[in-house]
Amino acid sequence: MDGMPNNDMPWWRWRAHVRSGLHMLSDPVFQRERWAAGVPGYGDVTDAVYRLVEDTWLDNWSADKYVGTIFRDAEEAALVDAAVLRVLRIMHRVGPDAPPGAYLDHPDWPEAVRAAREAHVRLATNDGEDPDTPPRSLAEVAAAVSGP
Repeated sequence: MDGMPNNDMPWWRWRAHVRSGLHMLSDPVFQRERWAAGVPGYGDVTDAVYRLVEDTWLDNWSADKYVGTIFRDAEEAALVDAAVLRVLRIMHRVGPDAPPGAYLDHPDWPEAVRAAREAHVRLATNDGEDPDTPPRSLAEVAAAVSGP
């Protein structure tokens, strides 16, 4: 989000949170090295999902509602919707307070990761960032969205 143009989307802070959640949900190496290992500063699966749905309510309605404010186009919105639905389906089955392994070892998790990766790549690329950089810590995300 350092390279993300902070002022070209009306609700850029919400976009930054959605991107952060998608980024962490889309990176299985990060998930094993940070979440499963219990490394502080990166939250957990529930925190990542919370960033997707906290302000946006994407657990209740389509991302298409936010085209032009959070998402640049219908394709971004559709990719985000697909990722959110796959991750939430697993979260509802496993429970929000489950240990990381319960999500990461769920048989549907690879599909959720793939959907999150597709959405993450599209949003990061559209923001002029390299989608393959490692996810930022929660403190770094907070600092990025506390600016002007």
